Amino acid sequence: MTTSAAPDGMRASGAPVVAALNASSLHRFFHSGDEETQALRGVTITVAPGEFVAVVGPSGSGKSTLLSCLAGLDEPDGGTVRIGGTRITRRPESERARLRARLIGLLTQSGNLLNHLSVVQNIALARRLAGNPAAPTGTDPLAELGLAHRAHARPDTLSGGETVRAGLAVALANDPPVLLADEPTGELDSTTEAQVLTILTRRAHRGTALLVASHSAAVAAAADRVITLRNGQVQ
Repeated sequence: MTTSAAPDGMRASGAPVVAALNASSLHRFFHSGDEETQALRGVTITVAPGEFVAVVGPSGSGKSTLLSCLAGLDEPDGGTVRIGGTRITRRPESERARLRARLIGLLTQSGNLLNHLSVVQNIALARRLAGNPAAPTGTDPLAELGLAHRAHARPDTLSGGETVRAGLAVALANDPPVLLADEPTGELDSTTEAQVLTILTRRAHRGTALLVASHSAAVAAAADRVITLRNGQVQ
């Protein structure tokens, strides 16, 4: 697919393109006693609107830490993260949470569904947290993801593929400019994985910037660009 960013960083009209996501020189350190682990070592990543980027690398390479910093769930020890030009680093957690709810769709390995709520109630909660209780015009993530018939199901009654799609529906509830997903197809069979990747690619065509951390060769093949992390650094 083609992204909305021109090769020279300019739109066809000549106006500069604002990156959907820009991370500059991210560092993250963890300490255990006298031991220090450098989870991220100066990672810089830019994702354009409509671009599908896969982040790959062995376990322990820093992929999940990177996504946590990009989403504002974790504060890097150095560097900045901007979503559409808005800085989310070096802000109080309450401000990061508001920005995350409004600007970022997030799907973590642990999932983003509350088990005591139905799928449609989870979506409604995501919209309330973003201060947007009404659905964005023309947006119906459940229909898009083929889950309209499971709208009132509880998460613990969903199949593996349905759970991932329901999580994506919540992540896309506010039609965010950026979608971050950590191993979204890790537990899926190849057929269901292909279906989820088709959905993600369709979203990118509509202008959403996607960054997906994964070990899957299929995810890497579907992406416009692949970034390899090793020992907390971009290779």
